[in-house]
Amino acid sequence: MADDHTDVQEFFSARAADWDSRFPDDDPAYAAGVAELGLRHGDVVLDAGCGTGRALPPLRSAVGPAGTVIGADVTPAMLAAARRAGRDGSGSLLLADVAALPLRSGSLDAVFAAGLIAHLPQPGENLREVARVVRPGGRLALFHPIGRAALAARHGRRITEDDLRAEPNLRALLDGSGWRMTAYTDEDHRFLALAVRQNKDVDDALGGNREQ
Repeated sequence: MADDHTDVQEFFSARAADWDSRFPDDDPAYAAGVAELGLRHGDVVLDAGCGTGRALPPLRSAVGPAGTVIGADVTPAMLAAARRAGRDGSGSLLLADVAALPLRSGSLDAVFAAGLIAHLPQPGENLREVARVVRPGGRLALFHPIGRAALAARHGRRITEDDLRAEPNLRALLDGSGWRMTAYTDEDHRFLALAVRQNKDVDDALGGNREQ
């Protein structure tokens, strides 16, 4: 694992055991966010930074038994919590760093990422790595079950202009990372940015193959 993720691992390791009980009403929001990806039966989808795996059951329902669902997280304790909740029955769990995904280039149809972007040590590089493993025209959902203002208030903060998830900042970040933003929603009850993997020739810049 990358050293940059040490703080993330420590933060989530300390909270993994009671994470779901702290946010017991989030499952419908996850299901609604997954629905926005427009997945089809048979698709291959990654839940990047899957945590306790709350998105895995709706992802499995969306792609059906012929599809492939992978949940990747850098924190072993969160993956252990996902297993205790039985969510490994909906997808394969993978201990992996989004900075270096052990997946083949262009092997995925879509990526769902809940709460991930705030924890990326190098957002541009990390989103380029996510783009590497998605086929051209594939889709990305950056999701959170509450919006930016509500999340900031939860942590006793205020939103600033340099917030990475502000629409102009996020659009520019995605544009420079192999993605094109297609939708943006920031409401009290959810945050959701949708993007499509660009078709232009960016593969050389995004790197080579890594096998799962």
